[in-house]
Amino acid sequence: MAHLRSRRRLALAVPVVLSLTASLGFIPGVASAAPESAPAAAAADGPNLAYVVNTKTDHRTIESVKKAIAKAGGTVVTTYAKIGVIVVHSANPDFGPTIREARGVQSAGATRTTPLVAAGTTDEGAADYLSAAEAAKVEAAAAPQSEPLEADQWDLRAIGADKAAQINPGSKKVTVAVIDTGVDDTHPDLAPNFSASQSANCVGGVADTSEGAWRPYTAEDYHGTHVAGEVAAARNGIGVAGVAPGVKVSGIKVSDPNNGLFYPESVVCAFVFAADHGVEITNNSYYVDPWLYNCLDDPDQKAIVDAVNRAQLYATKKGTLHLASAGNSNHDLDSDAIVDDTSPDDSTPVTRTIDPHECFDVPTQLPGIVTVSATGVQNLKSYYSTYGKGVVDVAAPGGDRLYQIPDTPSKNGRILSTMPNNQYAFLQGTSMASPHAAGVAALLKSEHPWATPAQLQALLKAQADNPGCPDSYDQDGNGTQDATCEGGKRVNGFYGFGIVNALKAVK
Repeated sequence: MAHLRSRRRLALAVPVVLSLTASLGFIPGVASAAPESAPAAAAADGPNLAYVVNTKTDHRTIESVKKAIAKAGGTVVTTYAKIGVIVVHSANPDFGPTIREARGVQSAGATRTTPLVAAGTTDEGAADYLSAAEAAKVEAAAAPQSEPLEADQWDLRAIGADKAAQINPGSKKVTVAVIDTGVDDTHPDLAPNFSASQSANCVGGVADTSEGAWRPYTAEDYHGTHVAGEVAAARNGIGVAGVAPGVKVSGIKVSDPNNGLFYPESVVCAFVFAADHGVEITNNSYYVDPWLYNCLDDPDQKAIVDAVNRAQLYATKKGTLHLASAGNSNHDLDSDAIVDDTSPDDSTPVTRTIDPHECFDVPTQLPGIVTVSATGVQNLKSYYSTYGKGVVDVAAPGGDRLYQIPDTPSKNGRILSTMPNNQYAFLQGTSMASPHAAGVAALLKSEHPWATPAQLQALLKAQADNPGCPDSYDQDGNGTQDATCEGGKRVNGFYGFGIVNALKAVK
């Protein structure tokens, strides 16, 4: 089973962003990736690990660092020269400390803790597939001019996406790249809108654009296909509809085939590839493994933050807006302390207490990325959704199977969307919320084609509807508040600036 804890987006408050940027010395220049191999004598007395080595971007420094990498027992996998990120493999157990001492190296660290890892878990829970009998029941309830299974898509109606499609379904000139487990572009609801020229397999850090490389490994790697349908499933009289059924969607696969993990070098490749192939919006329903939170006082984790941030900033400067899910841990990312007992997830996790203002969920808490929390049919924060004042930017439907049950044929509080092998299923999570917001962003980009990422983010916040903090958030009725919402009607920790509104986006 692919590991995908319904990803979540966590945006830093401005002071934290500035501090983060300054402390890591992020490079603002443009970047291109040049796959290459460099001869190196790798030590054979340790596990063969992947590393990111981050340097200045001038040619002389990069070449000098490459020589130091070889001397330290590393092999260059690829170099993203314009952002100063070099992906390296090495079996030398001292490679990290050694290369960090090399002239020109600004940060460097291992991107995993073991070479072989156990399969991860999924926070959305098992997929609830729609059977033929259930599908027939839903189709019988379909409204005129709607998709056959749209009666079960309470999420579209919640944000006015059904009505928005009648006004502007989105432009074919706008592409949303789903950075995930791959997308099954043969699905009849996805094929009409799929952009193969903007799709790739980035696993390992080098983009493979061969035919079908972007597809999921197996039907169990369904996460990316489900997300893609939420963004842009076509209104073609088949199955379901997406929030922006007229825009293009692409797939950039980053999940490791052995364990489903989303390693940093793969995500770096994905952001750079998206930027270099004209993608306007990326959806990121994941967190970069193996650390749920990356602390800057750890050299390995600092290097991961540095490398991924350089890549996403590069894409942003080329005009790409990034959205990501806030997380499914019901964590308050504006609190003083969070207990993380899931990291590292590629070996044996250790329990640690972290400060979310100093240890960052990546790419969630990187500057400029739109953080999306999840809501249910009652426009309340979903019970699992991570939140935080100054962190969450907007909210969107992600589903709530326990406390917010819709009056639909299936009465399923989760999100219905596309699955591999021409199937459909319900899932819930902030992984589902983020693509709803990405779809609305795509509609806004269709309406405002010259909008920059910053302007697009401002438009997304401006059209959102904020329900304000609830008087009580005791969903299980045990007398204890399940989460505390800080803030007012304009902006707060549960919904940021509000729940996205597709109808407002096209009016």
